[in-house]
Amino acid sequence: MACVCIGLGSNVGDRARNLVYAYDRIITLRGIQLLKLSRFYETTPVGGPPQPMFLNAALSIETTWTPHQLLKEFQHIERFMGRVRAVKWGPRNIDIDILLYGDKIVNEDQLKIPHPLMHTRLFVLEPLIEIEPNIVHPLFNKTVLHLYKNLKLH
Repeated sequence: MACVCIGLGSNVGDRARNLVYAYDRIITLRGIQLLKLSRFYETTPVGGPPQPMFLNAALSIETTWTPHQLLKEFQHIERFMGRVRAVKWGPRNIDIDILLYGDKIVNEDQLKIPHPLMHTRLFVLEPLIEIEPNIVHPLFNKTVLHLYKNLKLH
């Protein structure tokens, strides 16, 4: 079983309901066991066009699924919920990102693990340190708590 950290975000519609729905869909999948869920954080959008505030959360799971199986299922959940990818970093009712998958490193066009920008985004690190502060980023060999504190200083 691999420990996987997932980021959730929403800034369109009923944001809290969107996060709860995505969370419910993820944890009811066979082969996935919930470890922890963060509280919801209201955050300012980063990049992209002007848009509403986000709600973000993080969850950690244990799974036997491969990263590619998770990506496929998460994209299916996003599509089922009506997500349309019209504008890069644009408004969205749901965003489900694989942040970390154990100590695995994947660098492909469609899948990058660890998430390539997670160490630069407080809206990712803040919920993540609430649930998994001591998990180690496999490229930087630093805990997410260390990455968060370093980002807060700059």
